[in-house]
Amino acid sequence: MPQHKSYDKTIKKDVKRTARNRAATSNLRTAVKKFRELETGKRLADYAAFQSLLDRAVGKGIISKNRAARLKSRLAPAASVS
Repeated sequence: MPQHKSYDKTIKKDVKRTARNRAATSNLRTAVKKFRELETGKRLADYAAFQSLLDRAVGKGIISKNRAARLKSRLAPAASVS
């Protein structure tokens, strides 16, 4: 049990934030997997939306900007050449 009453609210906020972050991370990972499984023609059309999704995740603090850049660069050739 918490010693201070205010800590009860802190625990509740932590639980909500953890759930929100887990859901966002899961959705991002699912989006990356689905993008990798797309056919060539659809990859070209969806690449801009995929980049936007990564940029929004960076803005929300879900992933780091370096990880987003790494994913973009790894999947960009797959979008254009494949």
